[in-house]
Amino acid sequence: SLYYTMAEPAPTTNEPTIEADPEVNRPFAILAITQHRVLTASSSLPPTTPTPPWAMTYIMRKLSIARPPCAKKGIDRSRVKLQGWMCAELDRLDLTHQKLKILLDEKLLLCPVQNPGRVLDVGTGTGIWAIEVPPNVKFEVDDCEEPWTFREKFDVVHARYLAAAIADWPKLVSQAFQFTKPGGYSEFQDYDLVYYSEDGTLTNDLPIQKWITTLLEASRDFGRNPCPGPLLAQHMRDAGFQNVQERKYKIPIGPWAKDKHLKTIGAWNLVQIEDGLEAFTLRLFTQILGWKSEEVQVLLANVRKDLRNPKIHAQFDLYDLQYAPSQ
Repeated sequence: SLYYTMAEPAPTTNEPTIEADPEVNRPFAILAITQHRVLTASSSLPPTTPTPPWAMTYIMRKLSIARPPCAKKGIDRSRVKLQGWMCAELDRLDLTHQKLKILLDEKLLLCPVQNPGRVLDVGTGTGIWAIEVPPNVKFEVDDCEEPWTFREKFDVVHARYLAAAIADWPKLVSQAFQFTKPGGYSEFQDYDLVYYSEDGTLTNDLPIQKWITTLLEASRDFGRNPCPGPLLAQHMRDAGFQNVQERKYKIPIGPWAKDKHLKTIGAWNLVQIEDGLEAFTLRLFTQILGWKSEEVQVLLANVRKDLRNPKIHAQFDLYDLQYAPSQ
């Protein structure tokens, strides 16, 4: 079980329209990024600007993430034989964790439970979320879509970023309800991965729009919903949770936003998307849709250009903090 000191709940109002930074007018080239600062090549920053010493450095797509000392309690990559793309995907998942922490103001949980004794993290991934809570953590390998067999219920059941991974969301949420203690919370954080722009700069003729639309269709054909976020609140109500609440966050793709906080989040988001393009795409496009590998690579080359185009203000949504006390 995991123990965690809970944070205050987030407000329930939706985020306003994201305003674009008019000074960003050159293709994005992320020179360096930290948890609170982002350095990009744009009209306000010459591309030759050196990488500052305070940065966790990203030179194009080369990634270096500082992990906490307790990371060995999760996936110890020095002792596990992994293919190169698998290591890259594990790094991308850790990067996504950092992006979400920035988005949520460094909070790991936002449901207002007091002094929980048992916390379950469903689909823990690399384990980075769990290892950032106090050290009495236990990892179990099992299929979360099979019947749960825990002997005791939990004060908090937590699940996030399971888009395109779950075949039966109502069943998963129902099991979360079944194994949440009376007065406890289940907290889901997940995406609606439909890309859109609020200023009309993301048009249907762009390769990035063709790619994401085709990718989402392929995931649905595979039986995995890539956009569970908008449906989670109703799934929770149907399962029996009371007082379900939700908040929608808009997440920019790239550092094009004027707001400094969103600019940083957008930079992290751009890097994790670029690092995951092939992992997201190749299997679904070649095995489900019948594309040739060469065709996929040509499309992805054009998608990368669109991702770095400061004139395209693409974004997607995270439905965060669907939390609800059970009876």
